Amino acid sequence: MLSELMNFLRSCFRPRSNRYVHTGADSGGRQDGLLWYKDIGQHINGDFSMAVVQANNLLEDQSQLESGGLSTHESGAYGTFVGVYDGHGGPETSRYINDHLFQHLKRFCLEQQSMSVEVIRKAFQATEEGFLSVVTREWPMKPQIAAVGSCCLVGVICNGTLYIANCGDSRAVLGRIMKATGEVLSIQLSQEHNASIESVRQELQSLHPEDPHIVVLKHNVWRVKGLIQISRSIGDVYLKKAEFNREPLFSKFRLRDPIKRPILSADPAISAIQLQPHDQFIIFASDGLWEHLTNQEAVDIVQKHPRNGSAKRLIKTALQEAAKKREMRYSDLKKIDRGVRRHFHDDITVIVVFLDSNLVSKASSVKGPNLSVRGGGINLPPNTLAPYATTTEAGST
Repeated sequence: MLSELMNFLRSCFRPRSNRYVHTGADSGGRQDGLLWYKDIGQHINGDFSMAVVQANNLLEDQSQLESGGLSTHESGAYGTFVGVYDGHGGPETSRYINDHLFQHLKRFCLEQQSMSVEVIRKAFQATEEGFLSVVTREWPMKPQIAAVGSCCLVGVICNGTLYIANCGDSRAVLGRIMKATGEVLSIQLSQEHNASIESVRQELQSLHPEDPHIVVLKHNVWRVKGLIQISRSIGDVYLKKAEFNREPLFSKFRLRDPIKRPILSADPAISAIQLQPHDQFIIFASDGLWEHLTNQEAVDIVQKHPRNGSAKRLIKTALQEAAKKREMRYSDLKKIDRGVRRHFHDDITVIVVFLDSNLVSKASSVKGPNLSVRGGGINLPPNTLAPYATTTEAGST
């Protein structure tokens, strides 16, 4: 008993740098305080770099890179899958997507015998339906799970085609070298669903013509029903089904009028492009990065430095900008612990996928080993529900 007590006390007073250790067997990454990173790795189409910095008390961002088989059958499609899931209101939805979306995609890819826009759309739909089942089951004990949701950004490289699918406001940006000048141009690949964008507000108003308050300007920020900035997500069922927008859900999430049709959608915007030899890399990141860096700034940082540590470098630059905006030093920002850190910046996830044009063209015929990497963070029990967020945290992603 005494030895257990001593071990407990020792763990409480462990030196700060060792306090958080990520032990995920599939991670292959390192933890440095609130920063998890994998500086370089190889996927079937080239190299990659990943990094995650935690700001919330419970990490709400989840992410994964899968390389090799994209079907449940080994003779099926081969390629690279990337997912960035920026959760809000808690970690449940983003964790669920991390565990299920890629499995659905592999199943539908086998059924259709190939990768396609339709396969990806079905995988999103099956993930949304699966999480709705979780909410239905847990609602009696944990009603606040109805107000948990996640943005969902996916990239799939298969047979020389890049598919980008997005719900919410995470972003994918391509770095393309211009032959004439040698400069690398940033090209945004994803379409965002944030009420700050006028076309998104117009879409919501046309879908809900009878509701003058479908988008509300609150504290100088446009929000859907005055509650949330994004118009598409996985989860957030309190804004999709009337039976989950009632007591015992916290009153701040409950609408005055019953929901007649879903206010938010889980239907992703999907595009497919043929990759060209001058396409150098793709940056996938949650909106926490793009709050502090423009597309071109991010592309320039990746292009002008070695591949090794690219994702970590982008996060560090964003944090330096966040510190500057608060007139504080980056070294002081790094000392602020999770939870309190959310007042300075969001959870940020970055995955940089480098494209080797020789490998991209051969990937369908090269059956490389399967690789699975998940973005890390501080390990906590998988069923931990975050204490409900402030309106600012719940409404932004």
